[in-house]
Amino acid sequence: MKFIDLFSGIGGFRQGFEKMGFECVFSCEINSKCREVYADNFGELPFPDISNINPAELADFDVLVAGFPCQPFSICGKKLGFEDTRGTLFFEICKIIKVKQPQVVVLENVKHLIHHDKGNTLKVIIASLEDLGYSVNHQILNAKDFGIPQHRERIFIIATKGKEFNFFRLKKSEYTLIEYPRKQDSGLLFVGYRNKGTWKTGVRPNTEHLSRVHRQPNRIYSVDGVHPTIPSQETSGRFFVYFRDRDLVRKLTLKECYRLMGFPEDFKSYPSAGESYKQIGNSVCVPVVEAIAKEILDG
Repeated sequence: MKFIDLFSGIGGFRQGFEKMGFECVFSCEINSKCREVYADNFGELPFPDISNINPAELADFDVLVAGFPCQPFSICGKKLGFEDTRGTLFFEICKIIKVKQPQVVVLENVKHLIHHDKGNTLKVIIASLEDLGYSVNHQILNAKDFGIPQHRERIFIIATKGKEFNFFRLKKSEYTLIEYPRKQDSGLLFVGYRNKGTWKTGVRPNTEHLSRVHRQPNRIYSVDGVHPTIPSQETSGRFFVYFRDRDLVRKLTLKECYRLMGFPEDFKSYPSAGESYKQIGNSVCVPVVEAIAKEILDG
């Protein structure tokens, strides 16, 4: 299957989709420094400005992915649909969708999009995609549920031709670790649980980890008590980590930041460290994208 990579940044979406066998046939990114990193890693310089794209000239593709910017829409007295996106960058995405009609559209944004402009922005986005003939579903996904030791919540909006995308079918990691483990009177430290659901029907949300056979949680304990199982979960700021055993606080290295986002070890970053920290912080978490790409293939 083929896809196009809009608002591509440094290529987080591309990393995940290409790992699942998808072929990228077009990319677009306006930031010159991100374009430089993208070209270094994928051998392709993204198209610079989405507003200058002629959709009819694009190669055919099956999936459109975009980590699009969040902009408020003017919705007063309007129908909350496709026409309400005019003048925004989201409208540029819609123009491409209208002409090319891909089978799947995958959009990513910060969690706050749900509340942006009192919820109107999300309403317009969903209504616009529905106007274009799609079934739309959205979900906040956390990187820590996909094998990455980082609490990173992002909203994914997926539009499909036909039935809605099923987020509950995404393959998550076998274990989930909690952010703030508490030491019990016994001295054991509850640090997480196995993502095991022996019964599927009638299971309440957020109780999937409870065993329906023994009526006991599939809990994981650290026999070291106060010693943290994964030190990087005890953070002190966005790029800092605390090592209790050495009483040390230090900044995460760039390599560690890229690992926390699931990027490969040989990924080429920007020469400036400050710019690279910014770029990786704005990217998407690769394993989350991989899981979505896999479900698109399997679905």
